[in-house]
Amino acid sequence: MKVLIIGSGGREHAIAKKILSSPKVSAVYCAMGNPGMEKDGIQTVAIQEDNHPELIEFAQEQEITWTFVGPEVPLLNGLVDDFQAAGLMVFGPNKQAAMIEGSKEFAKEIMVNNQIPTAAYKSFTDYEEAVAYVKEQGAPIVIKADGLAAGKGVTVAMTLDEALAALKEMMTDLKFGASGSKVVVEEFLEGEEFSLLAFVRNEEVYPMVISQDHKRAYDQDKGPNTGGMGAYSPVPQISETTVQEAIDKVLHPAASGMVENGTPFTGILYAGLISTKEGPKVIEFNARFGDPETQVVLPRMASDLAVIIDDLLEGKQPELKWKENAAVGVVVAAEGYPASYKKGMAIPDVAGEINVYYAGVTGESEQLTASGGRVFLVEAEADTIEAAQAKVYQALESVDTTDFFYRNDIGDKSKR
Repeated sequence: MKVLIIGSGGREHAIAKKILSSPKVSAVYCAMGNPGMEKDGIQTVAIQEDNHPELIEFAQEQEITWTFVGPEVPLLNGLVDDFQAAGLMVFGPNKQAAMIEGSKEFAKEIMVNNQIPTAAYKSFTDYEEAVAYVKEQGAPIVIKADGLAAGKGVTVAMTLDEALAALKEMMTDLKFGASGSKVVVEEFLEGEEFSLLAFVRNEEVYPMVISQDHKRAYDQDKGPNTGGMGAYSPVPQISETTVQEAIDKVLHPAASGMVENGTPFTGILYAGLISTKEGPKVIEFNARFGDPETQVVLPRMASDLAVIIDDLLEGKQPELKWKENAAVGVVVAAEGYPASYKKGMAIPDVAGEINVYYAGVTGESEQLTASGGRVFLVEAEADTIEAAQAKVYQALESVDTTDFFYRNDIGDKSKR
């Protein structure tokens, strides 16, 4: 098989590396990809993810077996629809189905219509009405931009001032552009968060092992929200009973609800969940692999990812097997991220029993330089979370990370 991956981040690096490890795969191309991927034998393609005609032409000329779409933006721009119209095999939800991530309100309606447990909410396009509602509800409260905001359009406001500032940023200052012209205001839920991903084909659901992401920039969950500063898997403080309840009450009803809605979903469904006293509830749905969750979930997969996706596209039953181990991944970000950050720094060569997944990098694979906020992720597997942590942090401590920063507590919540 020859496979094309759409995307350029650490998530796509992890997907591409896993697919390339399959004995059934002869080549993996990534558009645009990044030069760090080339260290693992992934071939990068200089075509932007929004250039649908050129991507289609490339897939046809190279006789690509199938294409995997990594990020949310090309999904919502209808790349899957265009590939299918050209008669090409592609894995991912079409434009309509991707709205489960593209609109918080759409996702909430799916949840309400299918009795999927989630926070109570109300949507607003009028700023004054939103302000009045938030003042009436009080804090803590959650404010979300309705559209895409690269993982940063959510404010968990612990005070009324924070909530009102978030509304102003989204609705009047348009910090997230049109994505914030409509907001969803939700009740605050207390509990432990976890991520549950699944391969979905219409009403069929094939769950993966759970993981936990760390959204805040600094240790002890301090600082601003980011796209994710690290993740680990498994999450021992979340019981098997809770996970099974989430599969039964969230994933299956979401998949069948999307079919009933006339927007059937095929691809990766990501449920961002919180374990509350009433059971697991949905914080958000995404229409693709999470980043950085992918970088700790896929290394634990004992099955062949390429075969799983091929089976799903061919209408066969995929077989998922998992290792009984642990994985920890720590994001190394540019100083200043998620606000304005430094660029152009040389990226240290991290060595050890680890994997490095590159994201915001440029240059040649021999000497990469930083070009984005989240620059790379260091991941390790071991028998326990503590042992995997030790591998990652020993590797990071042995290199110069001046002008970069990372959290020192990824995985610590598992010890509580």
